[in-house]
Amino acid sequence: MPFADPHAAPDSAPGLNRRILSLALPALGALVAEPLFVLIDSAMVGHLGTTSLAGLSLASTILTTTVGLFVFLAYSTTATTARLFGAGRHRQGLSAGVDGVWLALLLGLGAAAVLGAGAPWIVAAMGAEGEVARAAVAYLWASAPGLPGMLVVFAATGVLRGLLDTRTPFVVACGGAVLNTALNAFLLYGLDLGIAGSGAGTATAQTLMAVALVAPVVRAAHAEGLGLRPHRAGLGGSLREGLPLLVRTLSLRAAIVATVWAATALGPASLAAHQVAFTLWSFAAFALDALAVAAQALIGTALGQYDAEQASTGPGDAGMTGTGRTDAESGDAGRMGAEQAQQSEPGGRTAPDHPAASPGADVPGADSPGGLGTAPIDAVLRRTLAWGVGTGAVIGLVLAAASPWLPWVFTSDASVRGLAVPVLLIMASAMPLAGAVYLFDGVLMGAGDGRYLARA
Repeated sequence: MPFADPHAAPDSAPGLNRRILSLALPALGALVAEPLFVLIDSAMVGHLGTTSLAGLSLASTILTTTVGLFVFLAYSTTATTARLFGAGRHRQGLSAGVDGVWLALLLGLGAAAVLGAGAPWIVAAMGAEGEVARAAVAYLWASAPGLPGMLVVFAATGVLRGLLDTRTPFVVACGGAVLNTALNAFLLYGLDLGIAGSGAGTATAQTLMAVALVAPVVRAAHAEGLGLRPHRAGLGGSLREGLPLLVRTLSLRAAIVATVWAATALGPASLAAHQVAFTLWSFAAFALDALAVAAQALIGTALGQYDAEQASTGPGDAGMTGTGRTDAESGDAGRMGAEQAQQSEPGGRTAPDHPAASPGADVPGADSPGGLGTAPIDAVLRRTLAWGVGTGAVIGLVLAAASPWLPWVFTSDASVRGLAVPVLLIMASAMPLAGAVYLFDGVLMGAGDGRYLARA
């Protein structure tokens, strides 16, 4: 399949805007399509009765938490692939991506085995019993085989994003949602398999999505003459690259749990108002997350281009970053790329030390004839930040204007609505800042600086 040319970065602001949107809009579609799986399952299982729906609620919480812990597979493969692809090292970039897919498959098999074997005990630990517990366990057993496919979807999506292709994941996500609907209808109602049929349908759809996303990666690897066998160094590098992002994910989950705990202590009405606010925040976050995906891919590509320019300035500069650091001292993404290539990776620095973090810094080669230096990096930083803050401001204005009426969508309880409105107004005021935070999150991931994100 034809991938975008990383060296075709437009100089004009309108051209860069178009490029950001061409990445962000399909990414938004793919992000929105993911929750459709749970929505479709809920709508269909709900017709089986309250017990089945309660079991699905519990099982889906366990599954989404499990899957969410491995989202680093998408982020780490995006950063590494984009960095190497931008530097013109297509073989190494694809090799890193293939190893990332293998790691996802191995982790998925392990997670499926643990979840399948431990489902009854996990459900019991959540406090469920009787028919609800049996329904939850049945769904987990049926859906666990789909975990390897779901994690492979993460990794393959990351590879394609690194190749500046967000359209293919969008198409596959939409196709997966349609297939999931058809399979669930057939298994639930046609074969009368109940809640287990819903889990089996979702697992099948996830597995087929993985096949569809891996196919273009395999074709690209074959076009470069690459084999598909995993490399021990590559698997280890992928895991080390992802561990800081796993720490970040766990920290965010802990913060969410702490917020729910605080809301619970205030009483049922406060907890219900929190659910209303959190649902709306999560929905608004899709737009900001899509822009972060675009920033991640573009920053990774631009840094790869900068690395290539620095390496070509002369033998004395080839092993140095723009801040005078050696490759041995450079960041996670560069180090991982070096392992994939089995050679030193020039310029694998982390974002805070990168000259783009201080525009105008004296960077070797930045003003050299024929070299763009840090100009493309600075342009992506400024333009994506403007999009993030601007989008956050628009969302905030809409949220504030609609805050008196939005709670009616979720509840008829006047006390809950009264508590939710002030929370929504506070959320609205924070949206521009959230836009900046999401964008910098994507920038740091694109620069391969997962350790900074984990510490933050």
